[in-house]
Amino acid sequence: MIVRSLNIDKDPYRPCEENEEILGPEVPYLNAIGALMYLTNYTRPDISFAVNLLARFSSSPTKRHWNGIKHILRYLRGTTDLGLFFPNSSKQGLIGFADAGYLSDPHKARSQTGYVFMNGGTAISWRSQKQTLVATSSNHAEVIALNEASRECTWLRSMTQLILTSCGIDKDKSPTLIYEDNAACVAQMKEGYIKSDRTKHIPLKFFEYTQDL
Repeated sequence: MIVRSLNIDKDPYRPCEENEEILGPEVPYLNAIGALMYLTNYTRPDISFAVNLLARFSSSPTKRHWNGIKHILRYLRGTTDLGLFFPNSSKQGLIGFADAGYLSDPHKARSQTGYVFMNGGTAISWRSQKQTLVATSSNHAEVIALNEASRECTWLRSMTQLILTSCGIDKDKSPTLIYEDNAACVAQMKEGYIKSDRTKHIPLKFFEYTQDL
Protein backbone atom coordinates (compact mmCIF):
# COMPACT_ATOMS: atom_id res chain seq x y z
CA MET A 1 0.00 0.00 0.00
CA ILE A 2 0.96 3.63 -0.35
CA VAL A 3 2.48 4.85 2.91
CA ARG A 4 -0.22 6.48 5.03
CA SER A 5 0.39 9.73 6.85
CA LEU A 6 -0.13 10.10 10.58
CA ASN A 7 -1.83 13.41 9.75
CA ILE A 8 -5.45 12.45 9.10
CA ASP A 9 -5.86 15.43 6.76
CA LYS A 10 -3.10 14.06 4.50
CA ASP A 11 -4.11 10.40 4.65
CA PRO A 12 -4.54 9.23 1.02
CA TYR A 13 -7.28 6.85 2.17
CA ARG A 14 -9.35 9.37 4.10
CA PRO A 15 -13.11 9.52 3.44
CA CYS A 16 -14.53 11.60 0.61
CA GLU A 17 -14.42 15.32 1.33
CA GLU A 18 -17.00 17.93 0.36
CA ASN A 19 -14.86 19.43 -2.40
CA GLU A 20 -14.01 16.05 -3.98
CA GLU A 21 -15.78 14.45 -6.92
CA ILE A 22 -17.21 10.98 -6.49
CA LEU A 23 -16.33 8.49 -9.21
CA GLY A 24 -19.06 7.82 -11.74
CA PRO A 25 -20.45 4.46 -12.87
CA GLU A 26 -17.96 4.35 -15.74
CA VAL A 27 -15.22 3.55 -13.23
CA PRO A 28 -15.56 -0.15 -12.21
CA TYR A 29 -14.72 0.45 -8.54
CA LEU A 30 -17.30 -1.99 -7.15
CA ASN A 31 -16.33 -4.67 -9.67
CA ALA A 32 -12.68 -4.32 -8.72
CA ILE A 33 -13.51 -4.54 -5.00
CA GLY A 34 -15.56 -7.69 -5.59
CA ALA A 35 -12.76 -9.34 -7.56
CA LEU A 36 -10.15 -8.42 -4.96
CA MET A 37 -12.35 -9.69 -2.13
CA TYR A 38 -12.60 -13.04 -3.93
CA LEU A 39 -8.82 -13.24 -4.10
CA THR A 40 -8.50 -12.15 -0.48
CA ASN A 41 -10.87 -14.83 0.80
CA TYR A 42 -9.39 -17.74 -1.14
CA THR A 43 -5.79 -17.34 -2.25
CA ARG A 44 -4.16 -14.03 -1.29
CA PRO A 45 -4.18 -13.29 2.44
CA ASP A 46 -1.39 -10.74 1.91
CA ILE A 47 -3.82 -8.15 0.49
CA SER A 48 -6.50 -8.58 3.15
CA PHE A 49 -5.91 -5.30 4.96
CA ALA A 50 -5.59 -3.20 1.81
CA VAL A 51 -8.80 -4.59 0.32
CA ASN A 52 -10.67 -4.24 3.62
CA LEU A 53 -9.63 -0.59 3.82
CA LEU A 54 -10.60 0.31 0.25
CA ALA A 55 -13.91 -1.58 0.49
CA ARG A 56 -15.10 0.92 3.13
CA PHE A 57 -15.45 3.60 0.47
CA SER A 58 -17.57 1.62 -2.00
CA SER A 59 -20.51 4.01 -1.61
CA SER A 60 -18.48 7.16 -2.33
CA PRO A 61 -15.10 6.38 -3.90
CA THR A 62 -12.81 9.12 -5.15
CA LYS A 63 -9.80 9.20 -7.42
CA ARG A 64 -7.55 8.67 -4.38
CA HIS A 65 -9.29 5.39 -3.60
CA TRP A 66 -9.21 4.30 -7.23
CA ASN A 67 -5.44 4.88 -7.23
CA GLY A 68 -5.29 2.51 -4.25
CA ILE A 69 -7.13 -0.14 -6.28
CA LYS A 70 -4.67 0.24 -9.14
CA HIS A 71 -1.78 0.00 -6.69
CA ILE A 72 -3.06 -3.40 -5.50
CA LEU A 73 -3.57 -4.58 -9.08
CA ARG A 74 0.01 -3.64 -9.96
CA TYR A 75 1.21 -5.54 -6.91
CA LEU A 76 -0.77 -8.62 -7.95
CA ARG A 77 0.59 -8.37 -11.47
CA GLY A 78 4.13 -8.42 -10.13
CA THR A 79 3.51 -11.33 -7.74
CA THR A 80 1.63 -13.80 -9.91
CA ASP A 81 4.03 -16.55 -8.86
CA LEU A 82 2.96 -16.37 -5.21
CA GLY A 83 0.47 -18.90 -3.89
CA LEU A 84 -0.48 -21.23 -1.05
CA PHE A 85 1.49 -24.49 -1.01
CA PHE A 86 0.30 -27.47 1.02
CA PRO A 87 3.18 -29.95 1.45
CA ASN A 88 2.28 -33.60 2.01
CA SER A 89 5.21 -34.26 4.34
CA SER A 90 4.53 -31.47 6.85
CA LYS A 91 3.61 -32.60 10.36
CA GLN A 92 3.03 -29.17 11.86
CA GLY A 93 -0.39 -28.89 13.45
CA LEU A 94 -2.75 -25.97 13.87
CA ILE A 95 -1.10 -22.75 14.99
CA GLY A 96 -2.40 -19.19 15.10
CA PHE A 97 -1.13 -15.61 15.07
CA ALA A 98 -3.20 -12.64 16.26
CA ASP A 99 -2.47 -8.93 16.12
CA ALA A 100 -4.22 -5.57 16.14
CA GLY A 101 -3.55 -2.18 14.60
CA TYR A 102 -4.49 0.50 17.09
CA LEU A 103 -6.44 3.35 15.47
CA SER A 104 -5.89 2.05 11.95
CA ASP A 105 -8.97 4.15 11.11
CA PRO A 106 -8.21 7.46 12.86
CA HIS A 107 -11.21 9.13 11.22
CA LYS A 108 -13.64 7.00 13.25
CA ALA A 109 -11.31 6.04 16.10
CA ARG A 110 -11.46 2.34 15.21
CA SER A 111 -8.72 -0.27 15.35
CA GLN A 112 -8.04 -3.28 13.14
CA THR A 113 -8.22 -6.98 13.96
CA GLY A 114 -5.95 -9.37 12.12
CA TYR A 115 -5.28 -13.08 12.54
CA VAL A 116 -4.05 -16.03 10.54
CA PHE A 117 -4.12 -19.77 11.28
CA MET A 118 -1.73 -22.20 9.70
CA ASN A 119 -1.89 -25.97 9.40
CA GLY A 120 0.91 -27.96 7.84
CA GLY A 121 2.91 -24.76 7.50
CA THR A 122 0.35 -23.12 5.21
CA ALA A 123 -2.32 -20.52 5.92
CA ILE A 124 -5.81 -22.01 6.03
CA SER A 125 -7.82 -19.23 7.70
CA TRP A 126 -7.23 -15.48 7.95
CA ARG A 127 -9.04 -12.20 8.50
CA SER A 128 -8.38 -8.47 8.55
CA GLN A 129 -11.39 -6.53 9.79
CA LYS A 130 -12.13 -3.18 11.38
CA GLN A 131 -13.24 -3.60 14.97
CA THR A 132 -16.83 -2.71 15.82
CA LEU A 133 -15.88 -1.48 19.29
CA VAL A 134 -13.88 1.64 20.02
CA ALA A 135 -10.68 0.47 21.70
CA THR A 136 -9.35 2.99 24.22
CA SER A 137 -5.81 1.60 24.26
CA SER A 138 -3.53 -0.64 22.23
CA ASN A 139 -3.93 -3.32 24.91
CA HIS A 140 -7.71 -3.15 24.54
CA ALA A 141 -7.42 -3.54 20.76
CA GLU A 142 -5.10 -6.53 21.16
CA VAL A 143 -7.50 -8.24 23.59
CA ILE A 144 -10.36 -7.81 21.12
CA ALA A 145 -8.23 -9.24 18.29
CA LEU A 146 -7.17 -12.20 20.41
CA ASN A 147 -10.79 -12.87 21.32
CA GLU A 148 -11.79 -12.97 17.66
CA ALA A 149 -8.88 -15.28 16.90
CA SER A 150 -9.93 -17.57 19.76
CA ARG A 151 -13.44 -17.86 18.35
CA GLU A 152 -12.04 -18.82 14.96
CA CYS A 153 -9.71 -21.29 16.65
CA THR A 154 -12.63 -23.00 18.37
CA TRP A 155 -14.35 -23.57 15.02
CA LEU A 156 -11.15 -24.78 13.34
CA ARG A 157 -10.45 -27.24 16.15
CA SER A 158 -13.97 -28.67 15.99
CA MET A 159 -13.72 -29.03 12.21
CA THR A 160 -10.29 -30.66 12.47
CA GLN A 161 -11.47 -33.12 15.11
CA LEU A 162 -14.47 -34.04 12.97
CA ILE A 163 -12.24 -34.80 9.97
CA LEU A 164 -9.86 -36.88 12.10
CA THR A 165 -12.72 -38.85 13.61
CA SER A 166 -14.32 -39.55 10.24
CA CYS A 167 -10.96 -40.83 8.94
CA GLY A 168 -10.43 -43.11 11.93
CA ILE A 169 -7.51 -41.08 13.27
CA ASP A 170 -7.05 -40.32 16.95
CA LYS A 171 -8.02 -36.83 18.00
CA ASP A 172 -5.32 -34.31 18.74
CA LYS A 173 -5.91 -33.26 22.36
CA SER A 174 -2.95 -30.90 22.61
CA PRO A 175 -3.75 -27.18 22.99
CA THR A 176 -3.55 -24.84 20.03
CA LEU A 177 -0.90 -22.13 20.25
CA ILE A 178 -1.96 -18.58 19.38
CA TYR A 179 0.91 -16.10 19.26
CA GLU A 180 0.36 -12.52 20.40
CA ASP A 181 3.05 -9.80 20.45
CA ASN A 182 1.56 -7.40 23.04
CA ALA A 183 3.21 -7.97 26.43
CA ALA A 184 0.32 -6.51 28.44
CA CYS A 185 -2.23 -8.64 26.59
CA VAL A 186 -0.14 -11.78 27.08
CA ALA A 187 0.19 -11.09 30.81
CA GLN A 188 -3.54 -10.62 31.23
CA MET A 189 -4.39 -13.77 29.30
CA LYS A 190 -1.88 -15.68 31.41
CA GLU A 191 -2.98 -14.38 34.81
CA GLY A 192 -6.65 -13.84 34.07
CA TYR A 193 -8.57 -10.61 34.46
CA ILE A 194 -6.50 -8.00 36.30
CA LYS A 195 -8.51 -5.05 37.56
CA SER A 196 -6.62 -1.79 37.41
CA ASP A 197 -7.07 1.71 36.09
CA ARG A 198 -5.69 0.55 32.74
CA THR A 199 -7.85 -2.55 32.33
CA LYS A 200 -11.16 -1.85 34.06
CA HIS A 201 -12.62 -0.49 30.81
CA ILE A 202 -12.14 -3.84 29.05
CA PRO A 203 -15.25 -6.07 29.26
CA LEU A 204 -14.75 -9.20 31.33
CA LYS A 205 -16.26 -11.43 28.62
CA PHE A 206 -13.11 -11.21 26.50
CA PHE A 207 -11.04 -12.78 29.26
CA GLU A 208 -13.59 -15.47 30.09
CA TYR A 209 -13.84 -16.75 26.53
CA THR A 210 -10.10 -16.85 25.95
CA GLN A 211 -9.47 -18.59 29.26
CA ASP A 212 -12.04 -21.28 28.42
CA LEU A 213 -10.18 -22.03 25.18
